[in-house]
Amino acid sequence: MLNTVYQLVRPRQFEIHFEDISMDNEHILVRPTHLSICNADQRYYQGKRSEEILRQKLPMALIHEGIGKVIYDPSGEFQVGEKVVMIPNTPCEQDDVIAENYLRSSKFRGSSMNGLMQEYVQTTADRLIRLPEGINDLVAVFTEMVTVCYHAISRFDRTAHRRRDVIGVWGDGNMGYITALLLKARFPEVKICVFGVSDTKLNDFSFVDETYRVSEIPSDLSVDHGFECVGGSASGQAINQIIDYIKPEGTIGILGVSEDFVPINTRMILEKGLRILGTSRSGREDFQGLIDLYVEQPKIVEYLEKIIGGVVEMKDVKDIVAAFEMDIHKMMGKTVLVWD
Repeated sequence: MLNTVYQLVRPRQFEIHFEDISMDNEHILVRPTHLSICNADQRYYQGKRSEEILRQKLPMALIHEGIGKVIYDPSGEFQVGEKVVMIPNTPCEQDDVIAENYLRSSKFRGSSMNGLMQEYVQTTADRLIRLPEGINDLVAVFTEMVTVCYHAISRFDRTAHRRRDVIGVWGDGNMGYITALLLKARFPEVKICVFGVSDTKLNDFSFVDETYRVSEIPSDLSVDHGFECVGGSASGQAINQIIDYIKPEGTIGILGVSEDFVPINTRMILEKGLRILGTSRSGREDFQGLIDLYVEQPKIVEYLEKIIGGVVEMKDVKDIVAAFEMDIHKMMGKTVLVWD
């Protein structure tokens, strides 16, 4: 069976590649219907990774956030036409201690293997989660990003001490919005405070208890634990501000990605006995847990609808380029590609 793959061959240039798919009794075929652009995709598209990394990775199909419909399943696990969310992390081994998303041997779509920008995606049943009826496709498409926040909160819950009167979230972008939303859903009795730089963005955090500009934090304010959701070169400033305002023995969850090293105040990390918890990507348990949470608390999906950004119908390579260029200039929200 011939498959069409839309590969990034060099920054800002996509080309069509054709490859054969062998039908067998183990793999399922999914037709992507909706894709969503992530900051990681943009770093490849804009050439913001190092030249060495680009030489190693490209050509490659981008996109790791997406949903689709099953068109072939020899296992009988799914019905033809069923909507599924695709799990981009692909483990090659099992480990009793290390989670699948931290195994160095695992592959990841749009990073170490072709992403979802294909006519058909060949995968296995364990890399698919059935989507319940009624969930907005334009929210379901960026499920992967939400699972990263879900995963970070789950690890925090297992690691942090039990005093959780106030939790702070640094970052007023998509990651901060999702993390704060899930924290409030998971721990409704906890005071959730969000710290950002834009009053316009902070106004969207209507579900939290308090919002503050990072330049106007009260001197007597403190948090028991904090989450850094800023990323980039500013992540160091955010982490250091959390260190300033966090109480002793608190836990700092780091979610933001930076291409460069950032300086942090290790002296106060030692003096306060803080725990730094790095989190990345997610696994099947996180996907299933999040989908169950959507069913239990449908209000979460309604709040996530607010971060749907531009929606682009995708018919050819020019549409893909247009979508990526539009995504660069967005103020906030997720750019969704609807596959025609």
